[in-house]
Amino acid sequence: MAVSIQISPNASLYIKDPQASRTGRKILSHAITLMLELGFERFTFKKLAVDMGASEITMYRYFENKHKLLLYLLSWYWEWVKYSIVFNTRNLSDPETKLKLAILTVIDSRKRNPLVEYIDQEKLYELVVEESEKAYHTKDVDQENKQGLFLTLKSLKTELSGILLEINPEYPYSNSLASTILEMSASLRFYAHHLPSMSDIGNSLSLDEHLVSYLESLAFAALKK
Repeated sequence: MAVSIQISPNASLYIKDPQASRTGRKILSHAITLMLELGFERFTFKKLAVDMGASEITMYRYFENKHKLLLYLLSWYWEWVKYSIVFNTRNLSDPETKLKLAILTVIDSRKRNPLVEYIDQEKLYELVVEESEKAYHTKDVDQENKQGLFLTLKSLKTELSGILLEINPEYPYSNSLASTILEMSASLRFYAHHLPSMSDIGNSLSLDEHLVSYLESLAFAALKK
């Protein structure tokens, strides 16, 4: 789905908007690749600067620290997934069909949009799978939540939760189920890659199909009246 849009993560995540300059966009592009290659723990602004051929101080003109940079990248992804769900389901009236397409979109959102040159969405999705829990499983999560740093994730959850309630308005756990679908779409892929015995979904060419099938069966079983 090649659509040119402007994804705008929370301004509290950055000092200077990285999407507004060539250098900032280069930071995002290189950060995704290097963070995925090294892992969040080993990733540093110094290493990013070397990779870009820039000064380390340049990184700090855009982001306070690498945690805020990771949150920015994840927020970009979460906002993209929400936009994709809204776009893909906008003309659908049947809620069950809408949910199936929404789940497919969650899994399919890793496909690259060629009109967003500085964000490799395939690599960004890999980063989400490998590192996303490190963004909010921290001691500062409550304070960061008060600052609104997770609003994009919550907005995505709300969009999916609304579709669930269209199917069964009396279902009492729509937020929990929506969060589970979003979380498991990444965690089950992680298990398939690294801890295969933790799931029944093997690391194969049909992994996407298995993920969609499982998440659909989970959702519709829960929503059954």
